[in-house]
Amino acid sequence: MESISVFDMLSIGVGPSSSHTLGPWRAAKQWIKDLQNRELFTGVASVQVELFGSLALTGKGHATDIAVLMGLLGTDPVTFDIADIQNQVDKVKTSKTLILNLEKEIPFDFEQHIIFNREFLDFHPNGITFTATLRNGLKKSATYYSIGGGFIVQEERKRAKRQTEKFEGFPFPIQKATEILEYCKTEKLSISELVYKNELSLRDPDRIDAKLKAIWDVMLDSMYVGCHTKGILPGGLNVIRRAYETHEKLKGETPYNNAYEWINSIRDTEVKFRQILKWVSCFALAVNEVNASLGRVVTAPTNGSAGVIPAVLMYYMVIENHDANFEDIKKFLLVAGEIGSLFKKNATISAAMGGCQAEIGVSSAMAAGALTELMGGSPGQVLVAAEIAMEHHLGLTCDPIGGLVQIPCIERNAMGAIKAINAAELALDTDPENVKVPLDKVIQTMWETAKDMSAKYKETSEGGLAVGVNMADC
Repeated sequence: MESISVFDMLSIGVGPSSSHTLGPWRAAKQWIKDLQNRELFTGVASVQVELFGSLALTGKGHATDIAVLMGLLGTDPVTFDIADIQNQVDKVKTSKTLILNLEKEIPFDFEQHIIFNREFLDFHPNGITFTATLRNGLKKSATYYSIGGGFIVQEERKRAKRQTEKFEGFPFPIQKATEILEYCKTEKLSISELVYKNELSLRDPDRIDAKLKAIWDVMLDSMYVGCHTKGILPGGLNVIRRAYETHEKLKGETPYNNAYEWINSIRDTEVKFRQILKWVSCFALAVNEVNASLGRVVTAPTNGSAGVIPAVLMYYMVIENHDANFEDIKKFLLVAGEIGSLFKKNATISAAMGGCQAEIGVSSAMAAGALTELMGGSPGQVLVAAEIAMEHHLGLTCDPIGGLVQIPCIERNAMGAIKAINAAELALDTDPENVKVPLDKVIQTMWETAKDMSAKYKETSEGGLAVGVNMADC
């Protein structure tokens, strides 16, 4: 059984895509580490990168080539100054050299040494092969797969084996939703308390709190930045940022100087049903506009769906509970992470494998369950909410126009957030004993739907809106 930490499901990274940007970035860094471990790094004379399948088909729009380059440079997607990314790319393009891992200068032609191969590898649609030519003429290659949410593996699933070993000490190992309910019943715990006990087997309380606060700070910052930035998103679709104008119409008179003061200023505004819809949509749009511009967001569980969870959590803080504090944030993120891990272990969180149901659908389920616990729902009702949210995303395709995480991706985050809130309200009025479709069944159905879905609707931009609307139309 592979157990997954909350901090695997919710991780800080760079947009626009967890599978097409963050994953390849991490893969490049891991490849360099592997070369160092095999004592091959110092002998590298040149490198070549080949992107396969979905990474090739939508790689330009998802900045996969830029992410690979940043990984080869040895930069960290969590801490690197995103404002300097283009500068680093320009340097390499101009000089036709790169400093591998910031240690070793080698020749590198950005246009020639990153190859886009439309062929699909058997193991996963998101394949990436790194080849190093050594000074003695030998070539050393390794293939990695970006399987969604920033996770990377090699075909032999080395990472899964390490994760199984790493988490075998979990006091409450979880594979199915039914196991969560059984643990909560026998131990008399809420879901957030149960997940917290698992996390305590890995980290001390202060470290858990610090990591959760860092995640929330990035979520809040992405909402704040998105709501205060206007203009046109990069990529050629000429998509106008909408969160700024929406925020201008919604904000009240209370002044603020930072993101935390902003929360209180929103609490002072009058909110009726229409305003609630607009605020939630505004929060979600803001995050994914930041994501679309190579900004820093939290993968939750992917970058393409990064706006749903922050928007729903912010809704709780500014609409439902004006006294909400870090303890509420902590519970929300713990529950959301655990629900996401159920989909990761039993289906997929990769749009290249399952379409957008695997991204927006999963994020909506995560948010719905987490909100339900904060609203006083039982463990059973939490899982009912997650099931309802996913059930009404089944079959959702991934067909980004121009391979960009913009249309329809940004709006879908707003829709996923609204559905999550609706699902939570339905679940709170539901007796879990009367539910006909348990969460485990909808996860299984989602996976079967993913396997049946045509490849042209799985983040390849070969069907749906991606071919129905041309770049020239925009």
